[in-house]
Amino acid sequence: MTVPDVFDPRIYAAGVPHASYRELRDHHPVAWQEECEVLGWPPGPGFWAVTRHADVVRVLKDGATFSSHLGATQIRDPDPADLPFIRRMMLNQDPPDHGRLRRLVSRAFTPGRIDRFTASARTRARRLLMAARQSGDTFDLVRTVTDDYALLNLADLLGVPESDRGLLLEWTERVIAYQDPDEPPVLGPDGRPVNPRSPAMLQEMFDYAQQLAAHKRRHPADDVMTSLATGELQGAELEMFFFLLTVAGNDTVRSAAPGGFLALAEHPSEQRRLRAGEADAGTAVEELLRHHPPVLSFRRTATEDTLLAGQQIRAGDKVVVFHVSANYDERVFDEPQRLDVSRSPNPHVSFGDGPHVCLGAHFARLQLRVLHEEARDVLPPYRQAGPHRRLVSNFINGITSLPLTTV
Repeated sequence: MTVPDVFDPRIYAAGVPHASYRELRDHHPVAWQEECEVLGWPPGPGFWAVTRHADVVRVLKDGATFSSHLGATQIRDPDPADLPFIRRMMLNQDPPDHGRLRRLVSRAFTPGRIDRFTASARTRARRLLMAARQSGDTFDLVRTVTDDYALLNLADLLGVPESDRGLLLEWTERVIAYQDPDEPPVLGPDGRPVNPRSPAMLQEMFDYAQQLAAHKRRHPADDVMTSLATGELQGAELEMFFFLLTVAGNDTVRSAAPGGFLALAEHPSEQRRLRAGEADAGTAVEELLRHHPPVLSFRRTATEDTLLAGQQIRAGDKVVVFHVSANYDERVFDEPQRLDVSRSPNPHVSFGDGPHVCLGAHFARLQLRVLHEEARDVLPPYRQAGPHRRLVSNFINGITSLPLTTV
């Protein structure tokens, strides 16, 4: 039996390959995937695709056997010369180093501080949604609402001056959209694309992080960068955490928000239930996150020979968990293809699990809840006005255009 390919980023331009994931879950829960040369990126050694919920959770929780540090967390192997640099990021570390950094930064990224942004996020959501509605019966939700909403909320949390906020979007797109043909890659002397996470490509962002930190030490404010700049993080650690926040903090909401609206547009009965108050907005957000997780996959590397779902894994093998497949596992979710805005319990893995569970999950949930609450009040019922466009990526479940029209 042929094993479906879920590696090629071009597959995801047409949508999440749910039929392929189901075949993998049912017949090949830990399946070998070839890494072909695609979009100018060289071939790789291949990896094990993990698609069942229980196995995804096991890998994410067992950092001793499945390391984030050995080969970092992207499917593609980084340049060996870049690996020590990439390992400085908290995302690419294992305990105990990961735990030390997480404890330090969590002091800045507290629920209390995030909750104080609720009022400003609500005002921003209402303003953007009203402007979109007033622009005409049909509007692109991504261009008019969700891109700005995610970016400006993150900039407020970080304490980035208004004049610099466009830089956050530019840096995010450079890192996230590197597989998308609409974002031509930067080519090196050999004609090959340059890894957007390499030191050379990130230097501009790092220089800015140090400049912003110096400014915050002179002019402290109630924001995350002030806490980080005046805390115990070392220079390189601060740079890497600024990178992580800028990219992950922006793109999590930037991907999840239009995905949630698309799901509600495709399921008008569930949209009606949410609008009528038959489902709590917070509960609905969990289901929308399950239905459209912002991240498709994450990579680990086996530290030792082990068995996973009966499959022999060798030390050094790449092991890639597919969050989007786990969220549709029939062994855990009743009728997973059905959107149910009151689904409970809802043990989705859209924010990961184990020691690397998303540090900004509370902030993301808050923004999504507020956005849907305001949409319920501001927008009439809506439906899709034309085809949406998806990001070409096997990592981020992005939507780059979503035309909606009011009913």
